[in-house]
Amino acid sequence: MAQSQPGALLRQRVEARRGLIVPGAANALAARVIEQLGFEAVYLSGAGLTNTFYGMPDLGFLSLSDVAQHTAAVRGAVALPIIVDADTGFGNALNVRHTVRTLERAGANAIQLEDQVSPKKCGHFDGKNVVSQAEMVGKVHAAVDAREHADFLIIARTDAAAVDGIDAAIARAQAYAQAGADITFVEAPESIEAMRRIPREIACPQIVNVVIGGKTPTLDARDFAEMGFSLVLYANAALQGAVRGMTLALQQLRDGGRLDNTSGLVATFAERQALVRKDDFDALERRYT
Repeated sequence: MAQSQPGALLRQRVEARRGLIVPGAANALAARVIEQLGFEAVYLSGAGLTNTFYGMPDLGFLSLSDVAQHTAAVRGAVALPIIVDADTGFGNALNVRHTVRTLERAGANAIQLEDQVSPKKCGHFDGKNVVSQAEMVGKVHAAVDAREHADFLIIARTDAAAVDGIDAAIARAQAYAQAGADITFVEAPESIEAMRRIPREIACPQIVNVVIGGKTPTLDARDFAEMGFSLVLYANAALQGAVRGMTLALQQLRDGGRLDNTSGLVATFAERQALVRKDDFDALERRYT
């Protein structure tokens, strides 16, 4: 599939503004599960990648090469549109230009950039700080200029609500949209009224990020769609589910001394092989042998 095709699909789905749920993946296997379950896009989560790849919190430890490597792995595993979390763009506007080109060539269909100072923090942590609006506007201009396909989407996130309040965050998002961002993303609004204001006051499509246990109220996707949000991001629902599943399965092994398919806590061997498409590789082996 040509790279522009999933990008065009993503643009259509974003412009529909129907509260599309987009789960996050921390690796290619999680992306495969997301695709298998019928979701229409996948988000490569920087927090999830940091947690699973390094076993560390989301405090700006990722490099561009880390993100590019995992983007390419996810692109090889699924045909879904891929939205990639690129944190602050790994530097200034020139670095952002390089980041966009690197991740687009790795298989991303959209890139998310945020206006935190570097090193950044998870959007639902305390103690965040943001760069000047002018600096972020320059990064958005660089990202727009750097993309090679017209359907490669630039998502500009602001964390200013936690620093300067929701009015300042909305004003920043409006400025980023005027600079050419296709989508803006006001992170961590803490009330339903604040969430209602975001798609009402910003003309371009919007993302709402549902962090389970985080600062933003959790509503149904249809409620977010009625507010006017295009995408409902569950960046780490799969990861949190996996952590709970691993914990329960290994507790059973520790306490019971064995673990098998009757426990209901693990996928079967056959299910695991089906997920990674072993039959396809068996067919290729027969073809080339």
